[in-house]
Amino acid sequence: MTSIETSLAVGLAATSLSLIPAIIVAWFLERTRSRLRTLIHVLVALPMVLPPVVVGYLLLWLFSPRGTLGLLLSSAGLPVAFHWLGAVVAAATVGFPLLVFGVSLSMKSIDPGLELASRILGASRMRTFFQITLPLAWPGILAGAVLSFARGIGEFGATIILAGRIPGETETIPLAIYAELDQPGGEARIATMVLASILICLTAVVLSRFLDHLHKNRIEREP
Repeated sequence: MTSIETSLAVGLAATSLSLIPAIIVAWFLERTRSRLRTLIHVLVALPMVLPPVVVGYLLLWLFSPRGTLGLLLSSAGLPVAFHWLGAVVAAATVGFPLLVFGVSLSMKSIDPGLELASRILGASRMRTFFQITLPLAWPGILAGAVLSFARGIGEFGATIILAGRIPGETETIPLAIYAELDQPGGEARIATMVLASILICLTAVVLSRFLDHLHKNRIEREP
């Protein structure tokens, strides 16, 4: 794969991998009174405040082939360190906070009375979540997913530490740009990758707006 194709594949896989866990964590932060909320909030925010190289080193330590988890995953045919999956894990890790906080903000704006009314009418907490909370949180889910995707495909430090720069496998656009900086004729190839990055992110934003518009129209048509 080219670096552009690799970035697209990594970004989409990372966002898909993060989506359900992010929604669960956001719901936990906004809809429970657990004493663990502060700890979870801090842990979620860590990849945003730590240097990306530090995040990459911690991930490498966690998924090292010489470690228990890394060895177990490798035995199962899912190696992470210095593998395409490593680029996905790095992108998912750095993008996860943006996805969680995007969903959290959306859930925070939902009128609690709607969920309370659903519970009073006999709906279970699970049914209330799927029929009330999740549809109303849709704009935040879309916005968080786009931000997470863009952050993931733009990641450099964590990716190069955990996955390395393997052309055709883990070489994403940022890694390819870095490699081309001192190469003859690299300016033209860098310009192509920069343009591709802009187009990918613009497409993601436009698509999210279109899906949000469709969702709003469907909600308005419902009795």
